Amino acid sequence: MMSNWKAEITDALASFQAVAELAGMPIRKDQLEVVLLEAPHKPPSMLPTGKLAVYGFWGDGEWLKIGMAGANSRARYTSQHYNKGSALSTLAASLANDPRMARIPGFDPTEPGIWIKSWCNRANILISTDYGRDMLALLEAFLHVRLRPRYER
Repeated sequence: MMSNWKAEITDALASFQAVAELAGMPIRKDQLEVVLLEAPHKPPSMLPTGKLAVYGFWGDGEWLKIGMAGANSRARYTSQHYNKGSALSTLAASLANDPRMARIPGFDPTEPGIWIKSWCNRANILISTDYGRDMLALLEAFLHVRLRPRYER
């Protein structure tokens, strides 16, 4: 059965509001800006000023990677996950090193970014920098536990 990635992220964010409340850091639904990019997608060109982000990639029938980008990690948000040699622990590197990807028609381990842009959906959750790194880390950790991405880090 194929996952409904949009429903999964929407449900997870609704549950996250209760977690944030319990943690003493309440956040309203309208304070979580959700941008859903269906495949094929273009990577975001920038992390908006005054925003922090948690993002996730969904492809090959499951969540593949969830990460976060603070105010000083704009490249992490916009480009690094599409280039396997650009940084440690990128989606591109994880895919290129995963023997399961050999069964995927059209996947080229030398250029995994092409497959990511063509076949993966991307969810971007933006919050104000006013919430700070603790809220960002809480959201990322919650989505890791809830969505169980193939590549943890």
